[in-house]
Amino acid sequence: MTYNIHPLFVHFPIALLLLYSAVKILPLQKWFPKGNWKTSEILLLVTGLAGVVIASSTGELAEELVRPNNQIVEMHSLFAAATTWMFGIILAGEVLRFINCRYTAKLNSPAISKIATGAEKILTNTLLTKLLAFAGLIAISVTGLLGGVMVYGLSADPIAPMVLKLLGIAF
Repeated sequence: MTYNIHPLFVHFPIALLLLYSAVKILPLQKWFPKGNWKTSEILLLVTGLAGVVIASSTGELAEELVRPNNQIVEMHSLFAAATTWMFGIILAGEVLRFINCRYTAKLNSPAISKIATGAEKILTNTLLTKLLAFAGLIAISVTGLLGGVMVYGLSADPIAPMVLKLLGIAF
């Protein structure tokens, strides 16, 4: 017998990435200046994205087991992928920052250093990362809403019918 373990893993990345978005978007550094917010952000982002990988893998299995409404599954997958990309781009910027601090100067290649520094400046731009975190917050919320509709139907969330209508999904 095969079990649907997807519900065991989806809640962790949702919680972690929602919390990451709140930490990234809200001015917590100004409100609580003694906190180590950068480390907290990176920890939430890395663990949240690791959870997304596991949730996506188990989601493929769940789709085969449950066979829900295909339109909702496809839209759920689309928003899950968008969530992964948005937070993944933010993480790529942080990884590039780490690499540039530690290794780029040691390469003795001005061309690579210039490209890496330019890419880092773009990917770690405060406005861009906040916009991506906000868009990721919306995407993961819609992903969760669609997952809830597949499991509980329209009665579990009062805004579900409106979101489904906006997305052009008949349920």
